[in-house]
Amino acid sequence: MKLSIVILTMGNRPAEVARAIESTGPLRAAGAELVVVGNGTDPPPVPAGAIALRLAENAGVAGGRNAGARECTGDVVLFLDDDGWYPEPAVLGERVASRFAAEPGLAVLGFMVSDPAGGAGARWHVPRLRAGDPTRSSVVTTFAGGACAIRRSAFNEAGGLPDAFFFGHEETDLSWKLIELGYRIEYDAEAVMCHPPAKNARHAIWYRTEARNRVWLARRNLPWPVAIWYLADWMVLTLLRERSRSALKAWFAGFADGWRLDPGPRRPISLRAIWRLTAAGRPPVI
Repeated sequence: MKLSIVILTMGNRPAEVARAIESTGPLRAAGAELVVVGNGTDPPPVPAGAIALRLAENAGVAGGRNAGARECTGDVVLFLDDDGWYPEPAVLGERVASRFAAEPGLAVLGFMVSDPAGGAGARWHVPRLRAGDPTRSSVVTTFAGGACAIRRSAFNEAGGLPDAFFFGHEETDLSWKLIELGYRIEYDAEAVMCHPPAKNARHAIWYRTEARNRVWLARRNLPWPVAIWYLADWMVLTLLRERSRSALKAWFAGFADGWRLDPGPRRPISLRAIWRLTAAGRPPVI
């Protein structure tokens, strides 16, 4: 199994992206290819044999990773955050290659994101409802986009990440499509990526984009009764959780955008896929 690694950067973390690139060294020595994408900026210096790709404008996380994946020739694409790194790249590469070679139904392998300072890590890096134990592997229904490996043929079959989402819920959109196609997504706690601790920044743009993309996710992928249930759930949860008037204003503006703007083609998933999501612990109404 040939591996490809895609690092997406906006050019604002030169030291961190250099560390990320360096951590891919043992993988490249074993035959992996590296693609570094400058998202609306010049990419940093890359090692000999690596591909440096400059996008004319910021295409967002989804569009930037899609652009990087299009340059890849490997059987499996690893997406690596520009401020993350692989602590044991050779071990990781062997595990990823062997698992994808042995399991043709495996589409995505999500990695455990480890705090290099030894902290507990962020709950949102564990892609399931019961996120208290990050060391437990399981079948899941989504994945962390900057800490994963994806079978390239499955990625292309599902149409990649939705460019219009820019950031937020793009991995879930892809995951639901992959599950509809019959593939499996797993969180593998033995596949490790390091990432410094960071707060989940929430600002007006985040709230608006989060709400818009959540509506788009439902409109694109869910049968209408399930879509309405899903969106009603999230509206209630947002009203219960948020105390900031400005946050709620931004969220509801994004919710309106989700209905006003075109989300792209609508291809509702089947009842079989909904059952698989439910059996994996996250029915598409939560």
